[in-house]
Amino acid sequence: MPEPALTIASLIRDSCLQEACGRWRMVWLDPDANPVAQLELRREEFDALVLEEGALESQAYQALADLGLQLPAVVIGAVSGQTEFHQAEVHLPPDQLEQLSYSLDAAISRVLQRGQGAGAIPPLGQAKPETLEGWKLANRLKGRLGFVGVFYKRDPSRFLRNLPELEREELFHSLERTYRDLLLSYFRDPAAANQALESFVNTAFFSDLPITKTVEIHVNLIDAFSQRLKLEGHKNDFLQDYRLALLDVMAHLCEMYRRSIPPDAPLAAIPLQATGQPTMV
Repeated sequence: MPEPALTIASLIRDSCLQEACGRWRMVWLDPDANPVAQLELRREEFDALVLEEGALESQAYQALADLGLQLPAVVIGAVSGQTEFHQAEVHLPPDQLEQLSYSLDAAISRVLQRGQGAGAIPPLGQAKPETLEGWKLANRLKGRLGFVGVFYKRDPSRFLRNLPELEREELFHSLERTYRDLLLSYFRDPAAANQALESFVNTAFFSDLPITKTVEIHVNLIDAFSQRLKLEGHKNDFLQDYRLALLDVMAHLCEMYRRSIPPDAPLAAIPLQATGQPTMV
């Protein structure tokens, strides 16, 4: 998988996670060696942050917010619905690291999509005026990724269909695990389900996952749940309700594709067939 064009700071304690993330270009910072001071000293160097859930105390996150250093962030840990750093963070379980580069794209996009820098992200849903540091970060990200940001500039080399076969299979199985997390928490834990849904949709969008594959993942998982329930002697009629989860995913994907079109993009003329009906171009 191609290395990201950005410089990513890593705040991960677990050695296994560090090793798993080693395929991406990251700069490891010791969570025990005053990471706030390290990030402040090198604020012009880092564009985003990958951190392990629980790696920092809440005071450290507040200190980063006070310094205008709320970088685009991917949190590695259980999908619990909790916010670790700020509201624009993206969550990714440790068994789904195949999606990390796509989650980084999504984390950066969520900052740019707000038209604000990371320093302007409200930590607890409270309005916060844009800061100079936030403005500088947003413009640096736009300069490196293209003026309209990664939402409008997906990398075709990282599309699912263009990956080497092994990477393609690994990413697809990772998406299956994410969707399974979504289904398991969809009715009993809406906050956790929302994080799983966002994770799936982010990767599906940036990897250009075909809609038919999304439906295939849903159907296969529901079939597996149904067979298990039958073997255990339980009713499975309620599984029909999980079609709502698929509709939810589709709605979020449609919104991401809608936002992927720059508002000032010219509309190409649509040629007509002999019947007078529009044809796909």
